[in-house]
Amino acid sequence: MIAIIDYGAGNIQSVFKALKHIGCDAFITKNRDEILKSDGAVLPGVGSFGDAMDTMTSYGINNTVIDFTKSGKPFLGICLGLQLLFPESQESPGAKGLGLFEGAITKIPSGDGLKIPHIGWNSLNIKKHDGLFKGITGNPYVYFVHSYYLNAADKNIVSAQTEYGVTIDAAIQSGNVFATQFHPEKSGETGLKILTNFADMVKYGR
Repeated sequence: MIAIIDYGAGNIQSVFKALKHIGCDAFITKNRDEILKSDGAVLPGVGSFGDAMDTMTSYGINNTVIDFTKSGKPFLGICLGLQLLFPESQESPGAKGLGLFEGAITKIPSGDGLKIPHIGWNSLNIKKHDGLFKGITGNPYVYFVHSYYLNAADKNIVSAQTEYGVTIDAAIQSGNVFATQFHPEKSGETGLKILTNFADMVKYGR
């Protein structure tokens, strides 16, 4: 069972439908016990960093997420769900993130005709060909929707990058924790393969 953590993020249903499409036993919940008992968990995200943390804190989901990541079971953050794993974001000064990793979440610089927010398909430079990217070769295109980006302090956790005016740390993995800035549920066959790789880790414990 994969728990999709519900704190009001806009892309919950699309994540749910994508997981169902690949045959996952997934459910949407904000209940702490249900999340912690699940075999894997997904933290989706669309919206602002500060509002998301306020909502998660009001539900107690912030502590639930931290506890789940310590369980050793596979965890996946998507889009804002990646950014929330870090201490803070330039988007919401003063708001405290989950602080599981160190890094800067800053606004994508405008210029050179680049539109902000960054919406659309970009190719990935995959750094780690295991985990989410097992069996994925070349520089696949995936779908982004964001104005802020991660520059991770520890590049050892970065599993993929992309270029959009700056180098964006587009995915991370550390132990059982995985996260993507892009939306795998909107990224066609590549995205479904990424979700299948996550589901396999949940099912087989690797």
